Amino acid sequence: MDKAQLGAGSTVAIIGGGQAGGEAATLLRQNRFEGRIVLIGEEDCLPYMRPPLSKAFLAREIAKDALIYKAATAYENARVEMRLNARVDDIDRRDKRLILNDGATFGYDKLVIATGGRARPLPVPGADARNILYLRTIADVELLQPLMQAGKRLVIVGGGYVGLEVAAVAVKRGLAVTVLESAPRVLARVTAPAMSDFYERIHREAGVDVRTGVTVSGFASENGCVANVLCAGWESFAADFVLIGIGLVPNTELAERAGLDVDDGIVVDAASRSSDPDIYAIGDCAMHAQHGFLQRKIRIESVPNALEQARTVAASITGRPIPEALAPWFWSDQYDLKLQMVGLSDGYEELVIRGKPETPSFIAFYLKDGVIIAADSVNRFGDFMAAKRLVGERIKVAPSRLTDDSVPLKSLLVAAAA
Repeated sequence: MDKAQLGAGSTVAIIGGGQAGGEAATLLRQNRFEGRIVLIGEEDCLPYMRPPLSKAFLAREIAKDALIYKAATAYENARVEMRLNARVDDIDRRDKRLILNDGATFGYDKLVIATGGRARPLPVPGADARNILYLRTIADVELLQPLMQAGKRLVIVGGGYVGLEVAAVAVKRGLAVTVLESAPRVLARVTAPAMSDFYERIHREAGVDVRTGVTVSGFASENGCVANVLCAGWESFAADFVLIGIGLVPNTELAERAGLDVDDGIVVDAASRSSDPDIYAIGDCAMHAQHGFLQRKIRIESVPNALEQARTVAASITGRPIPEALAPWFWSDQYDLKLQMVGLSDGYEELVIRGKPETPSFIAFYLKDGVIIAADSVNRFGDFMAAKRLVGERIKVAPSRLTDDSVPLKSLLVAAAA
């Protein structure tokens, strides 16, 4: 269905009240869609930013209002109907209707699924104890905040972004923090050993007890609360409370019940369209059948990807050209360090570091066949902007030029274009 066919009497429904859903709703109107736009969110607040949850919001450095992605007036001006604190139970694809948890139904012409994901549970004995917590929503953080008291013993299961970000906040507040990671190193899925070593050192110097190669086998509880975290090999760690941060499960159940193609995410094409041409999926719940930049099947968990897909959907529904897919990028704030990452480093052949990790201000480049496929930057904001272009344009650069701090990275872009 193109722009001419989707007229003022049409309805676009969006399921999911995160940044992806909020962005898609307002962009539809910016792209001059004149029909009805309805956004349905399970939480009782406007779409909000999740990255600060494990950082500034957990640390009480910002209030809840600061998390809101766009003010209510943005949706009012865009004539977006906000149905918050509501859940879609089923999608009737034949009649193109949504069935809500309160029994209400309404029709759609185009549907955007932006249901995101939920924290992955740890399937071991005792994991249902009251003081075992997860971090994905505002409500999750509000349960954590009262427990973040100096002297309390926090055990974090998982040495990924969320686990390390919470560790940084907690140790600064005087908690005794232990991080248990089953892999041989932290951040093992996303970065090189040299970067993992750097972050392990930073956390240990701050007072975090980082344990790698440790598998949690269960929890020993007293009066319904965890007292000890049990690990394979009979080692255990005393805990006043536990945070589990071992990844995300995409919320695809609604799509599965509707009969859409699902494979660790709702499978979508370059236009973010699912196996039903009138249904789209964006954000953490969407699996790119072939990512336009990476040229492979992949599900990307990042805000920039979610917003990029929102732009794609708004363009597709309104009959506009699909934006070019970009190199994925991510970030993480820990202590006074900003880690910014672009591209995916898996399969790299050579690691080149510019700057000195002990400073700490450096950037690591991942090369394959001489081409820069990814970069990890620590406190190098200008260099990261250049790195995004180096990765995005698939620039081939001699390692000696990358390591030479006297050669501005921008000049490598100019040289490549010459």
